[in-house]
Amino acid sequence: MSHNPIRPWRSIARRKSRQIHVGPVAVGGDAPISVQTMTNTLTTDVRATIDQVQRCADAGADIVRVSVPDQDSSRALHEIVRESPVPIVADIHFHYKRAIEAAEAGAACLRINPGNIGDASRVREVIRAARDHGCSIRIGVNAGSLEKHLLDKYGEPCPEAMIESGLDHIRILQDNDFHEFKISCKASDVFLAAAAYQGLAEATDAPIHLGITEAGGLMSGTIKSAIGLGSLLWAGIGDTIRVSLSADPVEEVKVGFEILKSLGLRHRGVNIISCPSCARQGFDVIKTVEALEKRLEHIKTPMSLSIIGCVVNGPGEALMTDVGFTGGGAGSGMVYLAGKQSHKLSNDQMIEHIVEQVEKKAAALEAARAAEAQAAQ
Repeated sequence: MSHNPIRPWRSIARRKSRQIHVGPVAVGGDAPISVQTMTNTLTTDVRATIDQVQRCADAGADIVRVSVPDQDSSRALHEIVRESPVPIVADIHFHYKRAIEAAEAGAACLRINPGNIGDASRVREVIRAARDHGCSIRIGVNAGSLEKHLLDKYGEPCPEAMIESGLDHIRILQDNDFHEFKISCKASDVFLAAAAYQGLAEATDAPIHLGITEAGGLMSGTIKSAIGLGSLLWAGIGDTIRVSLSADPVEEVKVGFEILKSLGLRHRGVNIISCPSCARQGFDVIKTVEALEKRLEHIKTPMSLSIIGCVVNGPGEALMTDVGFTGGGAGSGMVYLAGKQSHKLSNDQMIEHIVEQVEKKAAALEAARAAEAQAAQ
C-alpha cells in the first residue's frame, strides 16, 4: 500500500451518470475519470500524428482526438486508428460524410453536433454508421459556435443557451434510439462554462466531458483550467476531461492528471510535495525538484515524495509520504521511508539516491498489486 491514506474529508461524491464506452475505455458511472487530449499535427501526416498519439499515450492519455476536416484525413484515419495504442475520437464539425467515413475507419467515438450536420436523413445515416461500427458520440456544445436561433433568442452566449443547445442535440440522438453519447458545453470564460456545466449536469444523466476551451498558453491556460475544471470536479461533475492549451498535447495530459491528482480523483506517477524554498533551505530545492520531475517521469505507479528544504515543515510532510528528504545542515539531510526517519544522506548524493528509493518502492508496490490480483483469481 502507498503511504497516502484517503481520509473522509478528502473524498468527493461524484454525480451519478450512466456509463458509455469509447472503445475499451469506460466513461461515466463508476469508471475512473479519463484524461483526453487532441493532436495538433496535420492528420494527413500519418507518421507525425501517430508519433504524437504515442507520446500522449506514454504520458497517460486514455483517449486522443484527431481532427477529420476532409476526405484525405478520413483516409489517413484508417492507419492512425490501426496503430494507435488508445481509442481515437474523430472530430467532425459540419460534413456528415466525414462522420460516416470516420466510423468506417475505426474511430471509437465521433465528436459532432447532430443539429449541424444536415437534415434528419443525414443524421440518421451518421447514427446508423456509429451503431454499425460500435462508435459512441460526443455532443460538443461550444459558446463560440451556438446556433443562430439560440443567439437570436438569448441575445448572446449564456448558460441557458448552451444548455438548451445541448438538450436539443441529445433529443435528436434519443429520438433515433441512440444512447451511447456523452456531452460537453465548453466556453473560454470560466464562469460561463461552469454555470452551463452545472445546469447540464442537473438536466441529464449523460456522461459529461469537461473542458475550458481555448484556455490559453501553458501557464495561463493551466491556471484557468485548474480553476474551472477543479471547481466542477470538486462538485462531483465530470466523467472525462481535456485541458485545452496552446502547447504540446503532452502538456495537456500532464496538467489533466495533476488536476485529478490534486483532488484525489486519479492517481498516476509520483506526487512531489515540495516547499518554495527560502533562506532556511539546506540544499537547492528548486533545482532538485526540477531534476527529480524529469528523472521520475517514467514512474507510473501512484506514490508520494516530499522534498523540503529545512526541518520546520520537512519532518511533518515526510510523515505522510512514501519517500521524503528534509534538508539539515553541514551539507546533508534526512531520508524518510514510509513516513519514518531512515538515514542521513549528503546533499550531493541526494538525487540519485532518491530516484533509486522511488524506483525500489514503485517496484515493491507493483509486485504487491500483482500478488493481490493473482490471489483474487
